[in-house]
Amino acid sequence: MTTHTRPPIASSDEWRAALADLRAREKAATRELDAIAAQRRRLPMVKLPEYTLDSADGPVRLADIFDGKSQLITYHHMWNPGAEWQCPGCTGFTSQFTRLEFLESYDARFVIVTQGPIGEALTYAEKVGNRMTWYSTAQSDFGADMDAPSGGGFAVNVFLRDGEDVYRTWHTNGRGTEQLTHTFPLIDLLPYGRQEEWQDSPAGWPQRPTYSGWPGSKEIAAAYGLQG
Repeated sequence: MTTHTRPPIASSDEWRAALADLRAREKAATRELDAIAAQRRRLPMVKLPEYTLDSADGPVRLADIFDGKSQLITYHHMWNPGAEWQCPGCTGFTSQFTRLEFLESYDARFVIVTQGPIGEALTYAEKVGNRMTWYSTAQSDFGADMDAPSGGGFAVNVFLRDGEDVYRTWHTNGRGTEQLTHTFPLIDLLPYGRQEEWQDSPAGWPQRPTYSGWPGSKEIAAAYGLQG
């Protein structure tokens, strides 16, 4: 068994004092996130042309992907043509979204869009046990226009619908998508955190190459998909 350095031991009063110092920073970060969200609600928006994507039931207009809702979030899932296992980060990230009904009371929907052909995408979703609704932009410019082109990275986009008109309101990629996940916030609470070598940790803390602790797509399939 590997032995790692542990946090120093303190009295209860010393611990509470240190926690209070940290709590002040945490509360300040919460207020800053509130201010960022307020600024996000004041962003302008861009009217989009009509797009047609592919769904399990055939071609579908972007306006119809809202399924009667006024707001839509899309996660753009990376796709490697011909690969048996797609991006493990995207596969793992989207595997956690199994209960999205709560969005209905907010007049919103959250779906996956990928550059992969719809047939292959649906087969992959079933294989890895993904519970989200998938759409394909393989025959549309939608993915590229939303900053997730073929051969490119992942992204999150948000849209507002007004009748037949669709507007793009927000976009992020990279670590900007972390705010949608519960995995990293939970791991960041742990004494050793993510244990990735880029992080600022005390000497002696366990650290390993970035991504090395993430489950692979095959492991996710074994846990949640047809192999599980």
